[in-house]
Amino acid sequence: MATYFFIFIKIKMSKFTIHSWKAYYTGTTGLSQFPEFVALNLIDDQLMGYFDSQTNRFKSQFKWMEDNLGKDYDDQQTNILQGHATTFKVDATTLMKRFNQTQGVHTNQVMLGCEFDDQTGETNGFNQHGYDGEDFLHLDLKESRWISPVQQGIITVQKWNKDTGNTEYWKQYFSTVCIEWLKKYVQYGKSSLEKTVSPQVFLLQKSSSSSVSCHATGFYPSEVKISWMRNDEDHDEDVDLGELLPNEDGTFQKTSELKVTPEELKKNEYSCVVEHQGKTIRKTLTDGKILFMVRVIVLMSSFPIGIIVGVLVAIILLIVIGVVVFKVYQKKKGETETQILLSSLC
Repeated sequence: MATYFFIFIKIKMSKFTIHSWKAYYTGTTGLSQFPEFVALNLIDDQLMGYFDSQTNRFKSQFKWMEDNLGKDYDDQQTNILQGHATTFKVDATTLMKRFNQTQGVHTNQVMLGCEFDDQTGETNGFNQHGYDGEDFLHLDLKESRWISPVQQGIITVQKWNKDTGNTEYWKQYFSTVCIEWLKKYVQYGKSSLEKTVSPQVFLLQKSSSSSVSCHATGFYPSEVKISWMRNDEDHDEDVDLGELLPNEDGTFQKTSELKVTPEELKKNEYSCVVEHQGKTIRKTLTDGKILFMVRVIVLMSSFPIGIIVGVLVAIILLIVIGVVVFKVYQKKKGETETQILLSSLC
């Protein structure tokens, strides 16, 4: 039976007084139907660029990127990420050897980026690595050293900690280079990042006896509240709130599941309440409003492709992937914050 791994991006709920740039580099072995390497760049939790080893091409997501960064920006990122993909493949072999693995589905992942609070001026940087869903190593910027919670990561940690120039450069990178580019991106994409889009809300059910899902999608910014009511009173029993996920078009989606029996559904009136940017949408659970999965496809055909594809693509993009070791070289003229070169884990 196939095993699937999902990475859910945890997104801070804010009105973006704290701006962020994040890169997710992911790689996998043993899943032939998925790309071996995927890269996502996000600005204020909006997808701004995507690359995978199947298309072998970086694609910017906003027109303002081409207008301000130039038409060759995608080409530059493509060349860089093609190199990352090669290094990921080499490191996959190294990691499997360290964990005494010879086959099977395995994932390695890295998240790095920086944040800037435009009210306080505070900045922050992060570089975190994982393997098969567990922490592998991370950079402690305050202590200027790499830390690993597992024995298999000690070799790499010792190697990197001996190279004091490595950790010092990361500190410089996160406090200056990354922040400078983050501020530029926020300025360039101001109109897109400040937009407001209300959610579309659907009540979904696999069968008459399964849980009911309240699915809100296509909204921006990311802050949203989904709650349930029973007979006009707040109801939080048997409720499972899902993670906030990005859609392909830069909007977001979130789902809340309610476990309720057909008998309870007949006796009581249940409603899902979605609150976003001062607007409240209420959906009552009636036979006419609860959609079975087959009917959803037909209904959603009338909605923008970003909403339709986003629900599927967001999952595919997040399946997976990647620990690797990155080494950033000094910024040269014309470089962007994502021009980070990989070095081997060996």
